[in-house]
Amino acid sequence: MTTSANCPPRTAPARPSLLTRPLLLRFVSLVGASVSFFLLLSVVPAHAARSGGGNAAGLATGSLMLATVLGELITPRLVARHGYRPTLVAGLVLLGAPALVLTLSSDIAWIVAVCLLRGLGFALTIVAGGALTATLIPAERRGEGLALVGVVSGVPSLVALPLGLWLVTHAGYGTVAAIGGTAALAATVSVLGLPAGDTRRTVGRDQERRPRPDDRPVGVLRGLRTGALLRPVLVFATTATAAGIMVTFLPLAVPEAHSGVVTVALFVQPAAATATRWLAGRHGDRHGSARLVVPGLLLSAAGVAVTAATGTPAAVIAGTALFGAGFGIAQNSTLALMYARVPPSSYGTVSALWNLAYDGGMGVGAAGFGVLAGATGYPWAFTVTALLMPLALAPALRDLRPARGLSRS
Repeated sequence: MTTSANCPPRTAPARPSLLTRPLLLRFVSLVGASVSFFLLLSVVPAHAARSGGGNAAGLATGSLMLATVLGELITPRLVARHGYRPTLVAGLVLLGAPALVLTLSSDIAWIVAVCLLRGLGFALTIVAGGALTATLIPAERRGEGLALVGVVSGVPSLVALPLGLWLVTHAGYGTVAAIGGTAALAATVSVLGLPAGDTRRTVGRDQERRPRPDDRPVGVLRGLRTGALLRPVLVFATTATAAGIMVTFLPLAVPEAHSGVVTVALFVQPAAATATRWLAGRHGDRHGSARLVVPGLLLSAAGVAVTAATGTPAAVIAGTALFGAGFGIAQNSTLALMYARVPPSSYGTVSALWNLAYDGGMGVGAAGFGVLAGATGYPWAFTVTALLMPLALAPALRDLRPARGLSRS
């Protein structure tokens, strides 16, 4: 009779490596795009305002975001036709080259044209680049990998945004535009070393899966009609709406006597989001991402509710910390959940839908909250927002039921 002592001990299967050479190489273009975009995000409106005033500044930002949203809609089709690498290179060129000629004219038509091209380029980089990045992350460590990608792209944006305005005062608009353009163009070299990104396969467990009839690419419109993708989009759009409100209106809602609190709060929020996005990724890889969506939504709503006490510094900081924590969880869990529900050929669509929820939610939140706050005042407007956010619990709770793949339910 064989005893357990004679049996070799069972060893857990080794986890696949996360920081592979292709992923590290992809980080180069990720950082280049982030630096190029955020370095000029506030600089270009300021350049436009020198000749056209506040209306010109708003037109510059508006055209940039309009082109970004429209570009996000068409990028999955471009990826399906041309592949990840050519689309990503095209995005980096469109993001960088127009910046080099930004200061050739101060005419608002010229500036708007530059912004439209750069917005389209940014859309190509985030959608095609995001989909390509997903193929470079082992399926077993997708949540953790997406969190790491968020950190790599987030840190340059936090640094580049204020750095751009500082550089303008010390070096001028032309120099800053040249730096921003060069950052994106130089990153194109790194893309040439990336794998082509076969849309039928990805790394980790997905490589073992044989192609199936339903592995054909899912378009953006079909994705919006597919419950398995639409539900996470709706939940994340809800939290993104609140994010747009917090970033836009917190400096206006907090009394001037406590203006220093806003600086602290707007640092605490992304810091908390970065931390929980990482933790959510690790937890999701082990236990599934679907069960994290509800806590992320509820924490976000609770943070907005606490922030409603705009006259109390401790409440403002605590509220933004709670919101940041919930937002980070929602970011990671919804994106990981969507990637897990589609074949690799549809990663471009997932990236487009998620980014549309992000950009569209922030825009809608900023516009709608302004009208609401004008009628109720900021504290009540924050309270109403917090009370409306749990409406997104319906799709979130539906996702806790057994999955049905890409059904319309």
